[in-house]
Amino acid sequence: MVKSTQKFMVEELDRLRRVGLYNKIKTIESPQGAWLRIDGKSVLNLCSNNYLGLANHPVLIEEAKKILDEFGVGPGAVRSIAGTMSLHNDLEKLLAEFKNVEATFSVQSGFVANQAVIPSVGADAIFTDSLNHASIIDGVRLTKAKRFIYAHNSMEELEERLNEGKEHKRKLIITDGVFSMDGDIAELDEIAKLASEHEALLMVDDAHGEGVLGSHGRGIVDHFGLGHNDVDIDVGTLSKAMGVVGGYIAGSQLLKDYLEQKGRPFLFSSATTPPDVAASIAAVKLLMKDDSLVRKLWSNAGYFQKGMKDLGFDIGITQTPITPVMLGDAKLSSTFSKKLLDEGVFAMSIGFPTVTKGAARIRTMLSASHSIEDLDYSLEKFEKIGKELKVIS
Repeated sequence: MVKSTQKFMVEELDRLRRVGLYNKIKTIESPQGAWLRIDGKSVLNLCSNNYLGLANHPVLIEEAKKILDEFGVGPGAVRSIAGTMSLHNDLEKLLAEFKNVEATFSVQSGFVANQAVIPSVGADAIFTDSLNHASIIDGVRLTKAKRFIYAHNSMEELEERLNEGKEHKRKLIITDGVFSMDGDIAELDEIAKLASEHEALLMVDDAHGEGVLGSHGRGIVDHFGLGHNDVDIDVGTLSKAMGVVGGYIAGSQLLKDYLEQKGRPFLFSSATTPPDVAASIAAVKLLMKDDSLVRKLWSNAGYFQKGMKDLGFDIGITQTPITPVMLGDAKLSSTFSKKLLDEGVFAMSIGFPTVTKGAARIRTMLSASHSIEDLDYSLEKFEKIGKELKVIS
């Protein structure tokens, strides 16, 4: 029996089902990879952020196993009291080398990294892209700063907002590096120029750029040939291309020292577990040594995207392996996703509020673990269902 105080939940869930926005969460019964098992059935995986196929890499698995005997399962405390292990310091030093910065500051996830840094900086004016990730939006909401939202990737509007907020002393510009729903890239070089001209701190969340853009997947800052003097705060994650879990903030030693005193997730939530840290170290070392997985990822993305465009699908404005299949109507997108799963392809429908109303899509995520045969299989199924639903002719 539903309590009267909870009836609003029932009503909202009913509404989501009616409009095709109810997400029936799938349970994965196998390791992450090009293929997964769902409900006992093997399906081609076009959903994961596992860009380089590292989530089930034997080297990462072995390092995680080995460290359990040495450091145990959990850290037992927050980083600032008794939870900082030598492993955490090793990871931060390695990440600093990888990102070509003075220092990095690691936390439990990429989402948490934004919660750690945005409120801590204490800006009195924040300038944020209209399509920034939910973790940035939530981080901004934790501040008392005046908010200036500029149209997506519009340098003209960002400059207008900066002029509007010029009386504020401590200004912070925040942008995603790669926008996760459309796959396009922030104009970080131009944003850096505006930040310098207006004496604003610049922060980029490069969750979908790490392992994808730049030399050996170093990310968007490297992609544009910038440094930490140009970009003050570079937020990364270890849960996508790196295949594990965790987040970090890269920049100056001063920034790290400051966050160790002010970052609330660091101060009030337990540290990342030893096996996660060990696997992350292994992932970064692999990437620094060899960029073949990055090159394979981009090769697969080019092959799949060309195939989809040749079939007549609209893949939006993507500049990365994130490949949205633009369908518009949420019910159509949901139906398309269900039919794909019936045909052995796991590719989720994305609708409002994750994307704007009328912009529903199937978001496909390419990986270095996919073979050409896998991609041909997916193109065949997209063509079949696209014609059946009259999305393509």
